[in-house]
Amino acid sequence: MDNSLATVNGPITMFGSSVGLDDLFHDAMPQPKARKPKPAGSGRTRSAAARVRRAGADRGRTVQADVFFRSMVNSMRNGVLAMTRDGRLAYLNDVACRTLGCRFRASDIGRPVHEVLRGAPDVLRILAGAFELSHLPNRAELRLKTSGKVIGYTLAHIRDERNHIVGAALFFKDLTRVEQIEERERLRDRLAALGEMAAAIAHEVKNPLAGIEVMAGLLKRQLPDSADAHAILNDIIKDAKMANAIVLEVLEFVRPIRLQVERVSLREIVQGAVTMAESKVPRRDVEILTDLPEDMPEMQGDEYQLRQLFTNLLINAFEALGGKGHVWIGGRRVKLDDDGSPGVDRHPAEAIVVEVSDDGPGLPGELLDRIFSPFFTTKPQGSGLGLAIVRKIVDAHDGRIDVAGHPKGGTVFRVTLPLTSGGQLFG
Repeated sequence: MDNSLATVNGPITMFGSSVGLDDLFHDAMPQPKARKPKPAGSGRTRSAAARVRRAGADRGRTVQADVFFRSMVNSMRNGVLAMTRDGRLAYLNDVACRTLGCRFRASDIGRPVHEVLRGAPDVLRILAGAFELSHLPNRAELRLKTSGKVIGYTLAHIRDERNHIVGAALFFKDLTRVEQIEERERLRDRLAALGEMAAAIAHEVKNPLAGIEVMAGLLKRQLPDSADAHAILNDIIKDAKMANAIVLEVLEFVRPIRLQVERVSLREIVQGAVTMAESKVPRRDVEILTDLPEDMPEMQGDEYQLRQLFTNLLINAFEALGGKGHVWIGGRRVKLDDDGSPGVDRHPAEAIVVEVSDDGPGLPGELLDRIFSPFFTTKPQGSGLGLAIVRKIVDAHDGRIDVAGHPKGGTVFRVTLPLTSGGQLFG
């Protein structure tokens, strides 16, 4: 994590006073005994006035320190959440709201935490053990089930000047990008080893396959009157071509991508991908609906690789539909948050999002995380490399691809590509 309060290991002591926090922690904190007022006339009037001025100055410094403290915590890039011992919300900064996807209002301060964070049950489970565990988790990780985000968090007690526990604080950071980078590096390591082996095998297999196809063709011409022999030889040629196509796909997959970057129109690329997909897989009664604005800006990318990307997605959709259904292709220009997801204009990096969806049978949720893995396929004759190549091309363009099941059935692929190359928007 960043050097911030989220690296604290152990209890936290609250110094000074805070208007909002003191009000909330007041009941839990031991209060000093009130001093008996001195009888009238005792001491000097000038000394009393000086004490009043010093007290006013102290209060002014306290308020100033409190404003600085709140500004500091709210400006942190980590999420900060504090609650009192009786489970009421004491503080929640903007980063925490965005990460947890909750709506926060000033009136939520003082409300029960489980009411404010109703949409984050995983976080509520962590907070539930804040005053029961003897050893609080430090630098732990959690994947939020509601959003799929990965957070790294530290849970700490808040103690007063007398070392009494008056609350708990949760510090956390969105590690989703870090997780994606690590997964990408693991994938690259696996592909490097796999690529060397696959390239050697592919070269060894490619030549015999070509020989089988040629010999079967020659034998077919020498037996012009044998229908049975022709049927068998046609099957041999067909299977040899299919095996050769798989070998070529393996070679394409293991070959390093060297982008020829230029200004390209993603709208024209997607339209060209539709034509290319139709030439490779029978479209039949599948209806294609497009919503690609004419004013969609150009981006920096490799035209050939990007066309291959969307061709593979469309082929995947055609095969899933089995010749009947609908495919929707939509595109839009977006601005990105610092976590690489479309959102508010806080960090206005620009990108284009293209969605390719269908109303086919879809995939079970447990398979969605595996469909980009090399050689994983649910098709009887699939190579399992089409979507793996898609992922490889997206990564080469510093983009991101997400997949989800459609509520009404089918699958949605969302491709996010930065307008400028080398931006490293997604790690």
